[in-house]
Amino acid sequence: MTRAIWIYTAVNLTIIGISHLTVPRAWMDFFIWLRGKGHAGVFVVAAMSLVFGGPIVAFHEVWRGLPLVVTLLGWAQIAKATLYFVFPAHGLRMLGSVREDRPWIFVPGGVLLLLLAAPVWYLLIRSGWPGPPMP
Repeated sequence: MTRAIWIYTAVNLTIIGISHLTVPRAWMDFFIWLRGKGHAGVFVVAAMSLVFGGPIVAFHEVWRGLPLVVTLLGWAQIAKATLYFVFPAHGLRMLGSVREDRPWIFVPGGVLLLLLAAPVWYLLIRSGWPGPPMP
């Protein structure tokens, strides 16, 4: 199960990271649209965080070494989801930082996502992926 979570994490981080780098204006439009939905839009962001972090927290309880990156990422997503679900006004303020004249704000986020993906890809390759797990 651990390797399955690594695959889940690496694929999600990589795709979303590349997307942030290549189409930041689309992300800007998406989050401005969500902001326009008010607290319901904040709940969408919270749900996305919960869907990403939930499986990690449920199936990856590794608290040492490089795999710790995955565990902490999962818990960070759960913390964000909790914060946004319980305090949607805070989430709305965060969505307020997205403006039409600043689509570039998604580029550093994309870089960060790819930097987080790198050690997870390393773990996967070191484990013999693709293919059966190494003994």
